[in-house]
Amino acid sequence: MKIQLICVGKLKEDYLKKLIDRYAKEIRKKYTFEIIELPDEETPANASKKQEENIIKKEGARILSRIPSDSFVIPLCIEGKPFSTEQFQKRWTQLRQEGVSCVTFIIGGSLGLSREVTAKGQIKLSFSRLTFPHQLMRLILTEQLSRL
Repeated sequence: MKIQLICVGKLKEDYLKKLIDRYAKEIRKKYTFEIIELPDEETPANASKKQEENIIKKEGARILSRIPSDSFVIPLCIEGKPFSTEQFQKRWTQLRQEGVSCVTFIIGGSLGLSREVTAKGQIKLSFSRLTFPHQLMRLILTEQLSRL
């Protein structure tokens, strides 16, 4: 099975890169794993609602262009379903039994994900009702994936 993680924005912090690389090595022992970093749009300090919508749409178009057509898509979003680690592992086992060959997780930029991206998701996943920086979510997700 292939696991793809599409992220808007680059990781700049070395300590996060090192931790994510550590978990990625564990994931690659069992799965094909790749992280795709897409550029984020610069958001003006006093961006209007319309400007923010345009930024989300541009980032969304980039994301959609990188999702394989046969992939099972899981966007991480605040309105998603919260899973415990055990529930996440159980659902993962079901995906494997169903013969899913590729799973794409999506982490948006600072403004979130476009409706088009979230609509593509077969499962919308939330790790918390709290909002976390997308760099930290990348770490949390890779840690959880390393457990599978």
